[in-house]
Amino acid sequence: MAEVQSVQALASSLAALPPEFVRSEHERPGATTFRGGDAPEVPVIDMAAPGSGARVAEAAAEWGLFQVVNHGVPAAAVAELQRVGREFFALPQEEKARYAMDASSGKMEGYGSKLQKDLEGKKAWADFFFHNVAPPAMVNHDIWPSHPAGYRKRKLMATGRGREANEEYCKHMQRLTRKLFEHLSTALGLDGGAMWEAFGGDELVFLHKINFYPPCPEPELTLGVAPHTDMSTFTVLVPNDVQGLQVFKDGHWYDVKYVPDALIIHIGDQIEILSNGRYKAVLHRTTVDKDRTRMSWPVFVEPPPEHVVGPHQQLVTDGSPAKYKAKKFKDYRHCKINKLPM
Repeated sequence: MAEVQSVQALASSLAALPPEFVRSEHERPGATTFRGGDAPEVPVIDMAAPGSGARVAEAAAEWGLFQVVNHGVPAAAVAELQRVGREFFALPQEEKARYAMDASSGKMEGYGSKLQKDLEGKKAWADFFFHNVAPPAMVNHDIWPSHPAGYRKRKLMATGRGREANEEYCKHMQRLTRKLFEHLSTALGLDGGAMWEAFGGDELVFLHKINFYPPCPEPELTLGVAPHTDMSTFTVLVPNDVQGLQVFKDGHWYDVKYVPDALIIHIGDQIEILSNGRYKAVLHRTTVDKDRTRMSWPVFVEPPPEHVVGPHQQLVTDGSPAKYKAKKFKDYRHCKINKLPM
C-alpha cells in the first residue's frame, strides 16, 4: 500500500500554516483577489432559454468559464454524487489510504494529496480522489471505494435496478457534453457533431475527481490549487457552497460566485487547440477557508490517450494559420505535467 501524506490529517493539528504552504506574495489570495464593488460576474446561462447556445459560445470565447442552470442533470443525482464523496473523506485515514494513487503506474487514478512541491517549492492545501467513469474499457472498479455505501452500488431504485452514484452521474455528463459540444461547434461554423467526433466520440474519457480542501489556519497565504488551465476539452464542476474558485481575467483574479444547482464549465486546452484559439482555456485557481471545508466534484472530459488533437482543418486558412501543433493527447498530457515544451 502506498503511503499518503494527507492535508486533511495535517490540518487537524495545526495552529499556523507551515512555511512550505505559504505562497510567494504575487500568488497570495489575500493580496491578489479583486475586492472592488464593480467586479464583472461569470456568465450564468439558462440552458432551457432561447439563445442559450450562442451565450455558451460567447462565454467560452470571452471568459473560458461559465455556469449553467436548467442543465437537465437531476438534483438527486448531484446530491448522491456529493454524499458519497463527503462520506469517503470522512472515512478513517487508513481506509482512504487503501485506494492510494500509485504514481509509478503513470495512471491518474486513486487517492492522494497535493503535498508534492511545485517549481517554487510550495505545496497546495488539498487532498483528492481520481478515477475514470467512462468509457467501460478505461474503468477500473478496483480503485473505486467499497465504502461508503452507494459509491459502488446505490440502494435498489423503484425499477429494481441498482446503480453506482458515479456511473449514473456520468450518463448525465455524457448527454450534457454532447449538447455543449454541439453549441460550441455550430458557433464556429462547423457541423453540430464536429467536436464530439474530433475528440474521440464514444471513446471520450470521463475522469471524475473529488477535491477536498480542509479548513486552513491562514487561508489568505495559501492556495488549494495553484493557477492553471485544464488539459481536458472542458471540465464540468459541482462545488459545495464554500467560496473558493477564482478566474483570471483582464489582469485580475475574480471570485466565481456560488450559484445553487448550477454546474461550472471550464473550457480546457483541447478546445482552445481545436478552435485554433477562438475559445480560450480558462486560467483559474482555488482558495481555501479558515473555518469550513470546501469540496468540489469535477469531471474532466478528455480525448482517448492515443487520439490526435490539433486545430480543426476547417478553421485553418491562409489568413488564419494553425496556432497549435497536433499531438496525441497522451503526449500533450506528458508535456504539460512535466512542464516540457509543447
